[in-house]
Amino acid sequence: MTGPACIDARSPNHDARPPGGGVDLLVLHYTGMPTGAAALDRLRDPAARVSAHYLVEEDGRVFRLVPEDRRAWHAGVSSWRGRGDVNGRSIGVEIVNPGHEFGYRPFPAPQMDAVEALCRDIVARYGLGPGDVVGHADVAPTRKEDPGELFDWPRLARAGVGVWPAAAGGDGPAPDAAAALAMLAAIGYDVSDPVAATIAFQRRFRPEGFDGRLDSETRTRIRAVRDLLIPGPSSP
Repeated sequence: MTGPACIDARSPNHDARPPGGGVDLLVLHYTGMPTGAAALDRLRDPAARVSAHYLVEEDGRVFRLVPEDRRAWHAGVSSWRGRGDVNGRSIGVEIVNPGHEFGYRPFPAPQMDAVEALCRDIVARYGLGPGDVVGHADVAPTRKEDPGELFDWPRLARAGVGVWPAAAGGDGPAPDAAAALAMLAAIGYDVSDPVAATIAFQRRFRPEGFDGRLDSETRTRIRAVRDLLIPGPSSP
């Protein structure tokens, strides 16, 4: 599989990955800045001390900022499946979008075409599974909300990148709140702040409503995602 052609725009903001570590996550972000040019400048500014491996512009151009064998600085304080140093074990992709602060809007088709091609290539090369593709909000739910509720996660799942559940969440009644939180943790979320973790899940898997309430529909969808990622006997 071949990813999209990349434009080299190297950033100095990176360091060595941990010894013996490997890539087991793909983290998707939005830039959250007024323009793609401003985001690219910031990701290459030594004083900013932030970066990503790739940046995808709204017109579909893909910029390569940091070599994949180096640790880019994109996730900050974050964790997934109980493990920190997400930067040390991930590939980070920044997707140009003004974000909620500067006029959040849908991601254009040329951009999503490039994101899909890039992500499919990364997933194939590193052997990443459906649960290994996450958004910034998933790994940092108390701090971040990107790539947000307008991002087309279902499209990526259809392309073999990440996961998207069926509307139904298995047989039987919805799990209770305690069971749903345990399932969120099993998926990978840090549930030390249950409301923040629920909102992060809802932004991704129930984008039509993300109020942090563990209502019946949310609990059912949590079970559906858990069952897709962790096959086996379902909890009630």
